[in-house]
Amino acid sequence: MDLKYLTTVKTILETGTFQRAANRLNYTQSTVTFQVRRLERELSLKLFERIGRRMVLTEAGHEILPYVDAVLQSVDRLRNFGKEDQEIRGALKLAMPETLLTYKSQPIQKAFRERAPQVRLLVRSQNCYLTRNQILNGDIDIALHYGVEGYNDMVVTKKLADFGQALVASPALAEDQRDFITPNQRKSVSLISNDKNCISQEIFDQYLRDRKIHIENVIELCSVAAIKHSVISDIGVAFLPYFAVEEELESGRLIELPTNLRQKNISAICAYHKNKWVSPAIELFLRLVDEYIFMPWIRLARQNFAGEPH
Repeated sequence: MDLKYLTTVKTILETGTFQRAANRLNYTQSTVTFQVRRLERELSLKLFERIGRRMVLTEAGHEILPYVDAVLQSVDRLRNFGKEDQEIRGALKLAMPETLLTYKSQPIQKAFRERAPQVRLLVRSQNCYLTRNQILNGDIDIALHYGVEGYNDMVVTKKLADFGQALVASPALAEDQRDFITPNQRKSVSLISNDKNCISQEIFDQYLRDRKIHIENVIELCSVAAIKHSVISDIGVAFLPYFAVEEELESGRLIELPTNLRQKNISAICAYHKNKWVSPAIELFLRLVDEYIFMPWIRLARQNFAGEPH
């Protein structure tokens, strides 16, 4: 059995299609198809089936996936045995929400690239609940995300910090639309979000329900940057982690609207599965989380909630 075939199977799962896997591996699509078919013949199993545009594992494929992971992890162990950071090879799969990816993870990624330039860094920006599920089933190596329930004792989690959140608006927002304290209101202003199931949105939705405040229109955009530009343009309001809008608040391009949610923290955590081999790449990244993010986040969180100057 050729180890390349196992790598191809994992790449198809990560990318979703044979063509994307071929692009990542610098193969032709026919080569990927050939390798999968060859492996299926060797194992006497059908591994993939098409659901819509994506290729997903069959039941038999799910059953053998832990063995595929074990083989590939063992190969990584051998390749990295006794090597220093600069010689680390392989791949590292990360996932985090867009706000952490954009505003907090850049120093880590830069330091990781400098210390382990041969490692292929695969970063997904996605919903925290999806990330939790992928940690549980072993699809990703490390998650940095906001705390969600559902982890079991097979997952190692480390709390990084608590963050405040802010309801922000344009300074041009009409005065009669700025009140989010008084109960029993119908608001004509739009609420702008990039994910109706994200932690911040769930917290704010519950706040609105508790106070019986109804917002007539919700706009979903693709990115936090698009949300902020839209809010600055007075298209609507948004509820975001404070650190994601701090610069715009300080410059006056955004204003914070009063709510009773200023002390409603969201917790950032780091998580990985106990059964996953802590490769040199994983070990390095975990060290960098502490070195580049952990302490600055603690300091910033304390400033936000103690009223200290930033």
